[in-house]
Amino acid sequence: MFRWFKRLKIEGRDLIELVLLPGLAALLPWWLCFRVFRRVAHWRWLYRDVCERAVNGARARGVVDDEARWHWMRRLVTLIDHADYYLSHTRGERWLSSHVTIEGAWPPPDSAAILCTFHWAAGMWGLCSAAHAGLRPHALVAPLDQAAFRGRAVLGWYARVRTAEVARVLQQDALDVSLSLRPVIRALHAEQQVVAAVDVPADQAVASEPVTVMGMPARIPRGLLRLAVDQRVPVTVYLTGFDAGTGQRWVRIAPLGVYDDLSTLIRDVFQYLDTAMTQDPAAWHFWSEAARFFRRADAD
Repeated sequence: MFRWFKRLKIEGRDLIELVLLPGLAALLPWWLCFRVFRRVAHWRWLYRDVCERAVNGARARGVVDDEARWHWMRRLVTLIDHADYYLSHTRGERWLSSHVTIEGAWPPPDSAAILCTFHWAAGMWGLCSAAHAGLRPHALVAPLDQAAFRGRAVLGWYARVRTAEVARVLQQDALDVSLSLRPVIRALHAEQQVVAAVDVPADQAVASEPVTVMGMPARIPRGLLRLAVDQRVPVTVYLTGFDAGTGQRWVRIAPLGVYDDLSTLIRDVFQYLDTAMTQDPAAWHFWSEAARFFRRADAD
């Protein structure tokens, strides 16, 4: 009986956090929905586990200055990021035109390109913007770990439909690059684009490179950016964020071009993450994995 009560409690929390609350975005006008989100982001129980791990990871690195705001902003970012699945699935280009400001230009849709972004703020509308500009990039993903969803049916459903929504928006199948970058090479040779969030921990990668973010040493997998240099494929960096006061969205696009040197490319790409995290560090999703991301430059 206790086991079933515990399962029911977990499923109920997932239902509220992943479906009912973020799903309001599909029902309410955005100006009203955002006001609701700002209020419920003060609920300390909402996304408690992930928010506490994130704040603890940031506090250990001397980044947290206002703990109350940190908790509030982490909950707000998490809520909006989940809500964007429902917005993307139910709203079209009119919502994009009305609520998202585009700064910069995407690369041409008929040529190979690598699009780099980060796990910062809420990224779905960057993908929608790229698709609206005519690009059909393949999203690079890791396979879903079914074991992680054991006993959590709502979470498993949400992970599957969100991954499917990315493929629907981009009108391209995602590419699993957990074993090899060969699918990426084939896509680039076919004059297609690929898109990836490149700020992932390097402890599972075969090879990594050092970077500096917020003055702290870190390591990131180098495979995709190494490929950009070797294949002479132009790189574009973009960030997708929102105004925490008004809810207005923005996508900032920065074409970097072709690079001959990997270290220079990595430095230039991660300069954008460094700037974003310096301006609003609480919007980064990986503070809960900070111990894996921030590592010595000479680490294996």
